[in-house]
Amino acid sequence: MSTQATYTSSWFNQAQFIPPDAIFALTAQYQADPFPQKVNLGQGTYRDEEGKPWVLPSVNKARECLRTKGLQHEYLPILGLQSFREETAKIVLGAELFKEQASKIATCQSLSGTGALHLAGLLLRACHTKLPKFYIPEPTWSNHHQVFQSLGFPCESFKYYDHEMKSLDIESYYSMLRQAEPNSVVILHACAHNPTGCDPSKEQWREIAQLMKARQLFPLFDSAYLGFNSGNFDEDAFAIRLFLGEMQMEAGVCVSFAKNMGLYGERVGCILMSTVDRQVAVNMQSMLEMLQRSEVSNPPAFGAKIASQVLGNDELKQMWFQDMMTMSGRIRAMRAALYEKLIFFGAPGSWEHLIQQSGMFGFLGLSHEVVLKLREQHHVYVADNSRISIAGLNAGNVEYVARSITQCLRDLE
Repeated sequence: MSTQATYTSSWFNQAQFIPPDAIFALTAQYQADPFPQKVNLGQGTYRDEEGKPWVLPSVNKARECLRTKGLQHEYLPILGLQSFREETAKIVLGAELFKEQASKIATCQSLSGTGALHLAGLLLRACHTKLPKFYIPEPTWSNHHQVFQSLGFPCESFKYYDHEMKSLDIESYYSMLRQAEPNSVVILHACAHNPTGCDPSKEQWREIAQLMKARQLFPLFDSAYLGFNSGNFDEDAFAIRLFLGEMQMEAGVCVSFAKNMGLYGERVGCILMSTVDRQVAVNMQSMLEMLQRSEVSNPPAFGAKIASQVLGNDELKQMWFQDMMTMSGRIRAMRAALYEKLIFFGAPGSWEHLIQQSGMFGFLGLSHEVVLKLREQHHVYVADNSRISIAGLNAGNVEYVARSITQCLRDLE
């Protein structure tokens, strides 16, 4: 009797095993670790000084307001909650620019920032017989390539970060824009670049905008950290308003309220498409409605209602502004504390780049060997590229993290 395995025919014989997402796999590894002093610096979620998830007071109050009014569980329209879409456009553009351009903006609620990026890709694909090339910074958020490659777009990386100097490589950025194929798309991090924490200055943003306009390049903003980066929403929205207002460019803006409202699990996002005139906006809105219907039929309601309540109520909005200052302020304090502890322990190398970066993430510039030693020997969980979530640090673990990094570096000397 033959012991050879029998080949079974399947519809899925061509299926390939895809490794788990690196960040989510890292979180699972952390959760399975019984070590009492373990530290998770992988996943980008805000934690308070005690290392716990924080429900924003503004969000908590908005939730109570919704309960008082009585929650309904009916479907939203296909495009989403109208008040949420309008208030999102108002706060992203600012009152003055919104008043000028409201009729030229198409909007659609989305499944957080990822859903907004995917809708943008679907819309751009539907509008072009020849798919435009996407220029994506290197490094970037890993999902950028996955989203747009899955839709069939040709994607090309360009050098954004100088690993030796540990800073933004603005000359390489300019060079790419001068040589980019006209009618291509460029992915722009509106603020708090993930993973490097290095953003262009206002003067550099102006040069980027001028080059893109001259080369007929389409800006697609990933805006996951507005208000969360600096604590000031207007400051963080500078680049978006520059392109849409001062430069009068068509653009896509993909907005998420996961980080700045702490609505991670509610998946609250919105896509804004700025167009040349009212009729184009009407056409784009109708296409977004069709694409949304074919994808998810209509978006979830609860998170959008919370966000709309916060954005549309002056008292709650001011509370939210203060909440964002609280979060961004604690992150800046932890960034400074890590820097100071690394210097105190005499960690080999220079660490000025850590305090020159901004936002939730820090790009340490450690080798993969050091990253593995941190995990295996010290139970400090850091992404493979040595990106850390600064929000995972607190007064109780920052010294341990700095000492662990120092020890790993010294072991390799």
